[in-house]
Amino acid sequence: MQERISPEAATDPLAVAQAWAGEGRAIALATVMETWGSAPRPVGSQLVIDADGNFEGSVSGGCVEGAVIAEAAEVIDSGKPRMLEFGVADETAWRVGLSCGGRIRVYVERVG
Repeated sequence: MQERISPEAATDPLAVAQAWAGEGRAIALATVMETWGSAPRPVGSQLVIDADGNFEGSVSGGCVEGAVIAEAAEVIDSGKPRMLEFGVADETAWRVGLSCGGRIRVYVERVG
């Protein structure tokens, strides 16, 4: 029997992760570990991603989130966690949307 997610739980990435894992989905959890300067989401913000690219929650927004989702697919495949860093000091900052001077570190791990 497939577990249904209540509307309240649908906004909680950990509840979504638990439900998806219960359905047998391979999933990764991304968590904002550190922020400096201007950052769209605070430390502790989370994003759950499944192997099909479905996701719930948020760690940043825009292109950063797209990059985290792409990295999560590799983490799901390999089982090896990664620490990702995005910021203005990174030459990819303009591409991932943190050109406003902020910097974030996001830890991505396979769960379930």
